[in-house]
Order: sequence, then structure tokens, then C-alpha cells
Amino acid sequence: MTTAAELASGKGHKDENFPVASILIKPEYRAPIMSFYRFARAADDIADHETAAPDEKFDRLEAMRASLVGESDAEPTGAALRGALHERGLDPCHALDLLEAFRRDVTKTRYTDWDDLIDYCRVSAMPVGRFMLDIHGEDRSLWPASDALCAALQIINHLQDCGKDYRAIDRVYIPQDVLSAAGAATADLGAAAATPQLRSVIVGLAEKTQELLAISAPFARGIRDGRLALEVAIIQRLAVSLCARLCRLDPLADRVHHGKVKSLLLAAGAALAHISRR
Repeated sequence: MTTAAELASGKGHKDENFPVASILIKPEYRAPIMSFYRFARAADDIADHETAAPDEKFDRLEAMRASLVGESDAEPTGAALRGALHERGLDPCHALDLLEAFRRDVTKTRYTDWDDLIDYCRVSAMPVGRFMLDIHGEDRSLWPASDALCAALQIINHLQDCGKDYRAIDRVYIPQDVLSAAGAATADLGAAAATPQLRSVIVGLAEKTQELLAISAPFARGIRDGRLALEVAIIQRLAVSLCARLCRLDPLADRVHHGKVKSLLLAAGAALAHISRR
């Protein structure tokens, strides 16, 4: 049986679209955050592996679950996260939710409607924000705002990568009912540029994502930890900008991701605005 390491993509935290355990986070929190990230990265690589069979993927994800809850030490990332959580008296529930998302990824390649997509975000994205709040000892009343931001980030990633996901692993997160209503076809995602119908779908979903970002807008101001609050404010600003770019640009033909200089400028502006408000 293969191990999770043998199915690794080679992608690391510096390759992600949004910051992971950045220098803004207090040093005492970075190690457990990186343990959580490595666990999630390993599980994601398993689910997205292009040649591994579904049964093999399920076996590996189950081995990660067993290592996380102490039934085994077969998967190092699971055992490491278990230790990090135990040191801080935290429950593995958020990591277990992520595993549910990755199990879905193995066989679920289409999403029926917006509610179906949000339910996927409930296990694939929202647990990340909840973990960050728990590790910092923040109040769980912040979860709804965190959930909205995390869902928005997930959907932005799906829209940016919609062509690549379809071509590489035949996975489509754009809801099928929206495609049908616009007269677009799933196969349109394989083209070099979006049809007008597909563009209207992407813009419409970006606009719905902006509604999520409106819900998460006050999130940073409610966080007690100043450094985490600053990071959230920066992520919020980056997400708002990416949504606006998705309304203007075609992710099949154009680069939606920010370049380094643009990201730094947006981060600096968000930081100054956040500091002045606090």
C-alpha cells in the first residue's frame, strides 16, 4: 500500500493563494498551524492524485483519520497533528471535517446548486477558520463571519482554477443548475477562453461571493488577537480584490491571481486601514 508521502504533489504552504502561518501570526501558534496545514495538504494531495485508484485514496484517508485520533501512527502528519492538538487541549473535529471534504473529492465531481457548493465549503474551508480561531482562544461567536470568509476564499479558488480542475481531474465546482440556466455546458470549461454564457456564470458566482465577503467584512474587528486580526483584514482585502478581478477577467484566458507587487500593495493598504480603525 502506498503512503500519503508517495502521493504528495510537492506543493507547500508558500504555494497557496492566501497566507499560511505568516510572520503576522505569533510564533507560539505557527507550529500547530503548520501541523494542521501539512495534514490538510497531505489529504488534499491524496484526493487530487491523478492516477491513484479511488479505493487506494479512501484507504490512505482512513489511515490519516486513524493516526489523527490515536488508533494508529501510520501517517506521520496525522500523528503530528494529534500531538499538537493534545498539547493545547483541542479537539480534532476541524481536521476530521476536512477529511470528509477530501473523501467527497475522491468520487464527487459535480455540484448541483449553490447550497450543495456551500455544504462542501462547510467541510472543506470553514474548519480552517474555526481552527485558527480555536488555536488563538477566540470566541466562537466569530464563527459565522469566519465561515463566510472561508467559503468565499474557497469559491474564489474554484473560480480561478475552474478550467484547470476540469481538464486535470474532471472536477467541476460551478453548480450545474447555474450552467444550465445560462445555456452553458460543462465542456465549455475545457476551452481556451470562456463563452459569453460561461462568463455570465462566473461573474454571477463572483457577485454571490461578494455577498459572503460583505458578511465577513466586520470579522477582523471582532478578533482580540491583534496579529491574527491584521492577517484576517489583509486576507479580506485580497479576497475582495480577487472577486472584482473575476468580474472583469476570464479565468480560462487571463491570470486572475495577484502578482507579488500587487499583493503587497493590497496588503499594505489593508494593514494601514485596519490599524487606523483599531
